[in-house]
Amino acid sequence: MTSTIETSTTTREVHVAVVGSGFAGLGMAIQLRKQGIEDFVVLERGDDVGGTWRDNTYPGAACDVQSNLYSFSFAPNPDWPRTYSEQPEIYAYLRGVAARFEVLDRHVFGAEVTAATWDDAAHRWDVETTAGNFRAKVLVSAAGALADPSYPDIPGIESFGGTVMHSARWDHEHDLAGDRVAVIGTGASAIQVVPAIQPVAGSVAVYQRTPPWVIPRGDRPTTAAERSIYRRFPAVQKAVRGALYAGREFLVFGMAKNRRFLAPVQKLARTHLERQVRDPQLRAQVTPDYTIGCKRILISNDWYPAISAPNAEVVTAGIAEIRPHSVVTRDGVERPTDTLVLATGFHVTDLPIAHRIAGRDGRTLAQVWEEGMVTNRGSAVAGFPNLFLLVGPNVGVGHTSMVYMIESQVAYVGRALQAMADEGLATLETTPAAQDAYRELIAERSQGTVWLGGGCGSWYLDRHGHNTTLWPDFTFLFRRLTRTLDRENYVGTTERRPAEVAA
Repeated sequence: MTSTIETSTTTREVHVAVVGSGFAGLGMAIQLRKQGIEDFVVLERGDDVGGTWRDNTYPGAACDVQSNLYSFSFAPNPDWPRTYSEQPEIYAYLRGVAARFEVLDRHVFGAEVTAATWDDAAHRWDVETTAGNFRAKVLVSAAGALADPSYPDIPGIESFGGTVMHSARWDHEHDLAGDRVAVIGTGASAIQVVPAIQPVAGSVAVYQRTPPWVIPRGDRPTTAAERSIYRRFPAVQKAVRGALYAGREFLVFGMAKNRRFLAPVQKLARTHLERQVRDPQLRAQVTPDYTIGCKRILISNDWYPAISAPNAEVVTAGIAEIRPHSVVTRDGVERPTDTLVLATGFHVTDLPIAHRIAGRDGRTLAQVWEEGMVTNRGSAVAGFPNLFLLVGPNVGVGHTSMVYMIESQVAYVGRALQAMADEGLATLETTPAAQDAYRELIAERSQGTVWLGGGCGSWYLDRHGHNTTLWPDFTFLFRRLTRTLDRENYVGTTERRPAEVAA
């Protein structure tokens, strides 16, 4: 797909530049059009919309939130073929939404942002991309936390002579039939990849650091009657969405309030494990020793059968090194290997985009966040005027649909833009005091949660052990917090009139 916006060697002036075109970027683009803001551009490094659902095409890729909840509230899809959607269906949905709300003509594809620098004198963001330069009054980063793959630092990995691929950068040209495959990781992508490739691979060795808690996946095809009812009576689908949301919010009681409420979920997961894994030795290997919810709860009906298959093996010794045609574990065992699959996640607490955005004093977001990511409401950072973040720090969720949080943030940013327009502001910037207060709020609500005291380490926590990823409470409270712009937590400067500029 190509952009309808012409790019050139000259700098293009725009009112708003949005970085990224996944759920967050598309939601922001649609919000801008809704508010009557037409002078905007969406800078997307890929060749199409979709974000993580465009990039993650590995075998078995699917969502672990029900379709009726994992979609925009303003764009329900009555024709989901399954209760839990697979990657191609979500990708097609996002492409359809982009076309339906007519925001494709504001996209520039192949435009990876290499630098964004605030010009304090001009009150503009200078944005350099691989498709040309842009100058924007407002910059919205919707790059997302699941955008840039994390590659493991394992001795000898660069010497491997076979095929190496990250789950988020799948090589569909490579045939795994008969291959001796090593899968590194046991997270959300691994439990989908392994069942999909195990039947065709010669062997699969799963290198596990920490076993996940896994519960059954209640997935099924939707019926023609269901789809017909949703089309004819949208209120029914809305009610189903509400029920799914309420059911998932119940998990917050156990995760953030009192861990006793997690006992039924942990019992469900343990029963699922015991029923599907009969071998006592394997069962012991894959039984977690931490409270459920401390790490992301995974859903699958075929993970345990796949790792129990005769051609599969779970390896827990830890990898010592990788050689040109094998993986060697710390117990000295060398396993011949043809293909390495890196199911090792993403850069979440060290967002790559943060290294490319420099604020008023010339420091990047990454430099400002060296001691931990801080924001006001996950959306604004002191020292970075007219910059707004979507899916930023402490906006993530481990129990429900991220789209709900995205819609809350998009509306919040929309209100900030409206305030700028109504007040004739050249800049709008949150205060250090506001983000310090918000950091304290996050820290206070994180105390006693399963993420800090559940007995595990996870990508939810940064290198200092702080929760900088998850919103540690009910998501409807985050929506309440972002329902209006906390104008008292922002400072602004007014636009200079022509006479003032001339003077």
